Order: sequence, then C-alpha cells, then structure tokens
Amino acid sequence: MSGTDAKGWDRQQMADRLAQEFQDGWIVNLGVGIPTLCSNTDIGDRDILYHAENGVIGYGPVLPAGAEDLHLVNAGGQNVSLRPGAAIVHHADSFGIIRSGRIDVTVMGAYEVSAGGDFANWKVGRAKGGGIGGAMDLAACAKRVFIILEHTTRKGEPRLVPHCALPVTARGVVTLVATNYGLFAPTGEGFAVRELAPGISFEAAQAATGAPLTQGR
Repeated sequence: MSGTDAKGWDRQQMADRLAQEFQDGWIVNLGVGIPTLCSNTDIGDRDILYHAENGVIGYGPVLPAGAEDLHLVNAGGQNVSLRPGAAIVHHADSFGIIRSGRIDVTVMGAYEVSAGGDFANWKVGRAKGGGIGGAMDLAACAKRVFIILEHTTRKGEPRLVPHCALPVTARGVVTLVATNYGLFAPTGEGFAVRELAPGISFEAAQAATGAPLTQGR
C-alpha cells in the first residue's frame, strides 16, 4: 500500500482516538474543525469538561438536524448539547479561563506540524487575510497542545514536516498529533509513532511523512 493509497481512520475515528488520551478531570478546549468531533466520543466514566472559546462550558455531542437548539453552538458554529452542570459565559470570561492556565489540553486543527512541535494553523502561504485569533492564547496558556489534521494535503504533500513552511502559530508546544494514519509525537528530529491506524503500515506512514518516523512512544 502506498502513502497516497492509504486511508486509515476517518475524521470521527481520529477524534475518538485522540479523546482516549484525555484524563479524568481535565478541562478540554476544542477548536474548530475536526477537533469539535471529540465531544461526540464516548468517554465512559471519565469526567471531561469541554470548553469552547465562545463561552460554552461543559457541552456534549453535536446534535442531529431536528434535535438542535439553534441558539446553542460551539466555537465552530455547530449545534451542541449541554451536559449536567454546563454553563454559558461571556466571551471574556471564557478567555479568562484560558489565560489563567486552567485548560488541561487544547485540541486544534493545523495545516502543518513540525518535528520540533511547532504548528501552523492560521494562514496558507501568501493568501490575504486570516488571523491567529484565540489560537495564540490557547497555545501559550494551555498545559498541553494536541493537534488533529489529515496526514497529507489534497496534493499528497506531507503535513508532518521537519520545519513549518507556513507562518507559525506557536513553537515547541505540540505534544501529540492525530492524523488519519495514526497517533504521533514530535521528537525534535522527527515523529515517534504511538499507534498506526488499521491498514496503515509503518512504510506507508513514513512515505507520507516529511520527517523521519521512529517506533515507540
């Protein structure tokens, strides 16, 4: 199987696998895009408090059409449910939680992640517009930064790279990356393979990765 033919996990499975890393009692910020799918994961008896920067604290799964409250959305604009004890707070209060260091992990999407733990998620090349927004606060203040992204671009180019070519959001903060190919940890020189998705060989993962892979945690 070549790197371009490999499929691995779908987006919900990527989110499910990363959510298994959340520990009991954590406050977990979920960014827009694939990270929002983590709130759909069955977390068993763990007490996880999902935080959205728009001020929804303690929310649950995204609701299907017809069951949603159109006034209740997460940071990605998706209609979500509320868990017991949830709260709706002012945007400033939500950022007060972030900036005071209470977020145990933030899960964000990205365009690239480097072997050194840098990530780029706010601007593509020379495209006009774009803004870092709350990502800079989360990257600076959260205790951990996890990233979810597709392993390659639509052109088949690697997103896990030795050094980010795109404008960097933050440097040296990423500890864990989930892609459709598996779970990876930046090591400085490359990425350690924590787990490969079903049907993905080490060779296929390496062929689709711009930096060296190593086995192990």
